[in-house]
Amino acid sequence: MELVTTWYGAFLVDEGRIVRELRFPEAPAELAGRMRMRRDGHLAPEEERLIEEGTGAEIESRDRRLESMGVRGPEGPPVPLAAAPPPGVSLRDLLIAEAEEALRRAWDPSIHLDEAVRTMADVDRVRNLLGERLASWSARDRPELGEDEEEAAVRAARTLVDGTAPGAGTDLDADPRLLESRRELARAFEHLAELRRSLDRSVDAAARERVPNLSALLGPLLAARLVSQAGGLDRLARLPASTVQVLGAERSFFEHLRRGTRPPRHGLLYLHPSIQGAPKRQRGRLARALAGKAAIAARLDRAGRPLRPELIASYSRRSEEIRRPPSGKAGRILRPPLDGAPEDR
Repeated sequence: MELVTTWYGAFLVDEGRIVRELRFPEAPAELAGRMRMRRDGHLAPEEERLIEEGTGAEIESRDRRLESMGVRGPEGPPVPLAAAPPPGVSLRDLLIAEAEEALRRAWDPSIHLDEAVRTMADVDRVRNLLGERLASWSARDRPELGEDEEEAAVRAARTLVDGTAPGAGTDLDADPRLLESRRELARAFEHLAELRRSLDRSVDAAARERVPNLSALLGPLLAARLVSQAGGLDRLARLPASTVQVLGAERSFFEHLRRGTRPPRHGLLYLHPSIQGAPKRQRGRLARALAGKAAIAARLDRAGRPLRPELIASYSRRSEEIRRPPSGKAGRILRPPLDGAPEDR
């Protein structure tokens, strides 16, 4: 006999004839629940009952969920099932409702943190571009602004927004329309600077609330950038520590795969003070230790767990162990002279 399961019930079929059937409850919530069970790879109660009742007979099924139970698939093409769906219930409405529920459960609120981090990068890029143009324009009649473009742009913006003419007696100052355009450019430059500071404050506060363990371990801004680089907290919580370690170094990693260069030892985690200030030979081990703790912190935050200070303390101890010089090996390592034997070089 073949076990056939549809969206409205489970059936035992023998040569195209229904021998036994157990239909699912017709309530939309119950039908959606059975559909969810099947999608997750579980058996519905009706299927389990039919399998238990048909223990004395050989049961076959084309459903892959039953392969783990030793049920093999029947040979030949499938036979149409002569069983009508329940009246008054629409499969289309049921699928739409289930899709909406699946979207609701899959929604990751950290997507707003991701968008904020990406906005910060865009604002930095646009502000740098406007600053270069403002510094270049203002240097035409005020060379004393300096060679540093950032400083020159800030000084020029302050001068223009305050209403002071950037250079007296020049041809440009004789045309008030161009002067006003330059002043509007300066206002846009200053507005972007204020927007960038506002984004910093917002991301800092949001990261502390949304990913408290990751923020305590890495700092709010670095935690937010790591979540953004991973594509959201839900995906970051599923990544292994080895992948978390090189997030942000994808270009170097693909160069390693394509050309055989040395693999990257760290990505965004390099921005952590304990790694950035460490000797070069210790950064890989520190990044590996920090990535392991960051992976745990992401899973804790994804599950909504409270702050665990012992996670930070554990990394601090490990960091001290890595930084501590090995006993009995202090001092410089003596190398053979260049004029030694070839095997000693």
